[in-house]
Amino acid sequence: MTMKNVNKYAPQFFAPEGVTMDWMKKTQIDKPPYWCSVDLRDGNQALIVPMSLEEKLEFFKLLVKVGFKEIEVGFPAASETEYEFCRTIIEQNLIPDDVTIQVLTQSREHIIAKTFEAIKGAKHAVVHLYNSTSVAQREQVFRRSKDEITEIAKFGAELCKKYREQARANGDGEITFEYSPESFTGTEPEYAAEICNEVIKIWEPTAEDKVIINLPVTVSHSMPHVYANQVEYMCKNLLHRENLIISLHPHNDRGCAVADSEMGLLAGGDRIEGTLFGNGERTGNVDIVTLALNMYSQGVDPGLDFSNLPEITKVYEKVTRMHVYERQPYSGQLVFAAFSGSHQDAIAKGMKHRVEKDAKIWNVPYLPIDPADIGRVYEADVIRINSQSGKGGIGYILETQYSHVLPPKMREAFGYHVKSISDHEHRELQPSEVYDIFMRDFVNLTTNIEVKKAVYEDVGEDIRANCNIVLAGKEIELTKMGNGRLDAVSNAIHSLTGLDYVLESYTQHALEGKSSSKAASYVSIKYNDEIYWGTGISHDIIKASVRALVSAVNRLMDAHK
Repeated sequence: MTMKNVNKYAPQFFAPEGVTMDWMKKTQIDKPPYWCSVDLRDGNQALIVPMSLEEKLEFFKLLVKVGFKEIEVGFPAASETEYEFCRTIIEQNLIPDDVTIQVLTQSREHIIAKTFEAIKGAKHAVVHLYNSTSVAQREQVFRRSKDEITEIAKFGAELCKKYREQARANGDGEITFEYSPESFTGTEPEYAAEICNEVIKIWEPTAEDKVIINLPVTVSHSMPHVYANQVEYMCKNLLHRENLIISLHPHNDRGCAVADSEMGLLAGGDRIEGTLFGNGERTGNVDIVTLALNMYSQGVDPGLDFSNLPEITKVYEKVTRMHVYERQPYSGQLVFAAFSGSHQDAIAKGMKHRVEKDAKIWNVPYLPIDPADIGRVYEADVIRINSQSGKGGIGYILETQYSHVLPPKMREAFGYHVKSISDHEHRELQPSEVYDIFMRDFVNLTTNIEVKKAVYEDVGEDIRANCNIVLAGKEIELTKMGNGRLDAVSNAIHSLTGLDYVLESYTQHALEGKSSSKAASYVSIKYNDEIYWGTGISHDIIKASVRALVSAVNRLMDAHK
């Protein structure tokens, strides 16, 4: 089978010449970029229902709390809500002194005028000027030559400079300029550098008054290394590079926004514009959560606080009406979930190894970062139980949440039991349900037989057990000898039931690690080459062991009804 119409497509990108690709020798990003959230502008314009003023305020406060120092708050000339939001956060003093707001403007005089009016009174602001430069935009949309497109950019740059001079004369706050050759990746590299340099000449950046040159992947056309080469080319061909901040703004059309960003940073980028969880036009912007936590997983502090990612997700979903996909890296509900038995077993053993070795570096199988570091809960988020689960994960839940350390072979038997139930009901089981199954089907069972009372006497090296046993609703008294208390009671059950089983194993432990706590005992018996397990719980260790034996016998009797 083949895809139809493949011949109608061809590469739409330009691979620059003269790049050394030295960035490819680097293996990791060793410091965070400048982060700029564009959730309130680029993200907001992509929503089916754009955020209200109140919702934008709530989101803005969240972004500040996370630690963003640059936040694009809107396109003030685009709508009254955008303008009003900008004025509200300025007039109500909601912008911290160390946070810079950013506003977007086209290269048109009335829009630029409205933009500067919107930021009046802000202590720090970035005015972001853009115009489209790609071949497709020039030929199909604007139908203008390169020189005419360049004049649009220069016109806007001159106006921005004029309005900033007026703002400075009036004693307004600091204003930084940013320029984007929109559709950069579909623009010839030589022309992209040329038009940016014309803007740079007008703005005259200095070490104290730097200019941001933003290189947007407005539409993704290529593999990430091609974008990185385009970034390297621009870094080598822009005027006053030392006084520029090279910003990257990748979109995710090819699913490569994170890779574009990471490679672009290696190639010389200084700054990232993106959104929480990648919201944005079409397939979205780069997901800053993923990008930042990728750095975090390599031991680099991203400078953003995602330690309570569930709460951040909750606010985001509330104000945007969007849903964070369950498999979204780091933030999705299932990204740390292990249903596979082998995965669960490896995670459980890895966690135990960390404790045993007092490990300082995180290196647990299947978990790229510690879920607890971003506000996730091991038991609820990591080990998930369904028909694909294994003994390791199921045992891990019982041990970490309910203090039951099952013997390895019982862990296996109970695991199969739980998986069978999940498979039959065709659904995931919650940890509390796993525990309920354990208590219902393995612990202190009296379905067929029950030892109501047992009194023990030492007879030389043996033990005599005087037992009161209920079988089929009838209580019977009998006495039997054994090499221990449990063996003596077992012999009494043998005599009463006629079951020719063998007492295979017995283990016990305190449930809470205290002398006054309850004890849990685990007993296995063998009958016709089949193993049956039972658990007993009591404040008395002898009673717990007897109850475990009786539970195992009841499981045997239930299986042969």
